[in-house]
Amino acid sequence: MKISLNWLNDFIENTLSAPELEQVLTNCGLEVEHFEEYISVKGGLQGLVTGEVLTCVQHPNADRLRVTTVDAGTGTPLQIVCGAPNVAAGQKVAVALVGTTLYPTAGESFKISKSKIRGEVSEGMLCAEDEIGLGQSHAGIMVLPAETKVGLPLSQVLPVYTDTVFEIGLTPNRGDAASHLGVARDIFAVKNLPLKIWRKSLPAVKGDSKIEVSIEDSSACPRYSGCVVSGVKVQPSPAWLQNRLKAIGLSPINNIVDATNYVLHSIGQPIHAFDVSKIKGNKIIVKKAEAGTLFTTLDKTERKLHGFELMICNAVEPMAMAGVFGGLDSGINEATTEVFIESAYFNPATIRKAAKTHALSTDASFRFERGTDPDITIAAMELTAQLIMEVAGGEITSCTVDMYPAKTAPHQVPFNLTRFCKLAGKEIPATEIKSILQRLEIKISNDTGNADWVLTVPAYRVDVTREVDIAEEIMRIYGYNQIDIPASIRSCISVTPEEKFFRFRSRTGDFLSHSGFNEIYGFSLTSSANYSDEEKKSLVAILNPLSNELDVLRQTMLFYGLQTIQYNTNRKQADLKIYEFGKTYRKEANSYKEQNHLALWVTGKQNQPNWTTPATDVSYYYLKTFVGELLAKAGITNCESVHGHSAYLATRTQLMREGVLIGEYGMVSTALSKKYDIEAPVFYADLNWDIMCQTESASATVVTPVAKFPEVRRDLSLLIDKQVKFADLERIAHESERKLLRAVDMFDVYEGNKLPEGKKSYALSFILQDTEKTLTSEQVDKVMQKLVENYRKQLNAEIRQ
Repeated sequence: MKISLNWLNDFIENTLSAPELEQVLTNCGLEVEHFEEYISVKGGLQGLVTGEVLTCVQHPNADRLRVTTVDAGTGTPLQIVCGAPNVAAGQKVAVALVGTTLYPTAGESFKISKSKIRGEVSEGMLCAEDEIGLGQSHAGIMVLPAETKVGLPLSQVLPVYTDTVFEIGLTPNRGDAASHLGVARDIFAVKNLPLKIWRKSLPAVKGDSKIEVSIEDSSACPRYSGCVVSGVKVQPSPAWLQNRLKAIGLSPINNIVDATNYVLHSIGQPIHAFDVSKIKGNKIIVKKAEAGTLFTTLDKTERKLHGFELMICNAVEPMAMAGVFGGLDSGINEATTEVFIESAYFNPATIRKAAKTHALSTDASFRFERGTDPDITIAAMELTAQLIMEVAGGEITSCTVDMYPAKTAPHQVPFNLTRFCKLAGKEIPATEIKSILQRLEIKISNDTGNADWVLTVPAYRVDVTREVDIAEEIMRIYGYNQIDIPASIRSCISVTPEEKFFRFRSRTGDFLSHSGFNEIYGFSLTSSANYSDEEKKSLVAILNPLSNELDVLRQTMLFYGLQTIQYNTNRKQADLKIYEFGKTYRKEANSYKEQNHLALWVTGKQNQPNWTTPATDVSYYYLKTFVGELLAKAGITNCESVHGHSAYLATRTQLMREGVLIGEYGMVSTALSKKYDIEAPVFYADLNWDIMCQTESASATVVTPVAKFPEVRRDLSLLIDKQVKFADLERIAHESERKLLRAVDMFDVYEGNKLPEGKKSYALSFILQDTEKTLTSEQVDKVMQKLVENYRKQLNAEIRQ
């Protein structure tokens, strides 16, 4: 939020410099991110002076140039070559001296230097208005009034508006400070500098209102005020008003719209002006829209209404989305001569829902969403009417309309002085606390002399509803810097049952990080557009989404990782190994399911190539290795692998244990990768972290001594059906020999024309070892014979010699 120092001074008798103000505002909770000088004309016309053209003759070597001598107050006349068709002797002109940097209205800045133009020396420049940033005209040089003195800085003749602008990082709870008046209130509370009177009363107008107002939904619109100003002339705003708006980054539009924007940023009350000629039936009806109604806003976008938007309607049709955006057909234009000034108080939740649903963010919705002051609508309307009459003419031609069915009562908050001092960590005198509350416009309803008070909080402080809120207000005005830091703090550190899960997570993260992975932190919010129609049925939707891209809670970890890969590959970082601990969310019947996950993504190369080791691409089996390591660390073994594919994974392996899905991994489908502009294959694993934590906590780590006796390796070459998987062979081997078999590995696979149709050849190695004695050949042969028999019986395998 931008705050102008000149504008701020209209509300408070300020004696502080910009750096002092920065410190005051930051200390009281309105953090000043930075402040800077604002100049209405870039460069501030530095180096430009007034001059008089003494002589003007034709350039001897150019038909369109003139050679002039100019008195610029430097003592010696300057010779300046000029190409303007209107230059003549006796004119008072704007002169750019040698060394001056000019900032034209369009294009890059340039520096004036002494030079020769077609053989004639030129010691400066006579300027047109567009060459010094004062306008668009380039028809000729600027001609100043004849009485202008020579040698004056041009900034004295053509005043340049200067200001200091503060950029304040406004927290969401401080809607009351979203204006120059709101900031002035805080300065007053801290420094006790007098506030200026800004309210302006209108003369009483007899008779009925020209516009009949009715409110059909008083919960969404508790108060609606307005009046009519007739005889206005729509035209550009005066310079002072344009400069105020430009200083805080707004573009002037016309005097009516600029007046409403001025009031909004002055006192924080959004104002809307309707063209009376477009209010059909001379009626304004405040009501919810009918679902399916089409409405075209000022940005010429046709929007389909959902039925919960509060609309400002005439007798026939909607004219504006209340508190958010005006309609295209009811706006102010050059033909407008009569305006209805709307000043209302709308329910924050209603406005926020409409604004977020339609992805609209306006200065008005920003303030209404945070809560405005219901007691300021009339004063804001009167201030707007006075300003419109000042800048656009006209007069008030109707009595004030003020629909306020149920007055908003100020908050009543109980407050205990002793409890506050304990919370503050310092004994602050009661007189000081009362003074701070008074400056904050918080009244003490009953002060019986004891420590218990009842405080009445003004309606514009919607965030102050509890005793701790009052405490925060007092402390930020008193000054946190005045609270002493205690010499020692006594506290108790309790160990929660979940601590072991955090330790396991830490160990797992260390393992992955040491293996070359980088941890990422994803956003739980994502776009519903990522999901199919069937998946959308179980999505958890956000009631007031920040945007259409963040309207649901994620149902899978996959998409954020792909976004991360896309971001990095676009910046020439294509070899990636990343992981994330996070949650997914799903709607099930009448409940919601929240689940913890560990997700891994790999793409690109496994390693950087060097002269001894070539680069190797990541693969399905590369990721499988890490999945196996992670499950082993969680104490999960003997998982059943179910192979297939899904909407997101072209090749997918599901890991099942006793009918429960432990996780899945595979290659992301090419179509999905291309959606994120990723060319290289991406391999993804998703593990159920909740199950892994439960299993890890239930399993005990077993340490076995190093075997004293040698291991024996035997190999088998099997001819088997193509649908048989290595997992089946491994399972049968361990079922056949539980005591001596240590490991089963596959070192060759062959599928070719020399084999029978539907067959493949696997070459397996078996590691056998006895922990108590050396194995004999007879024992090894017996185990291998058992394996061969079981493979033949269960898989119809043939032993290849």
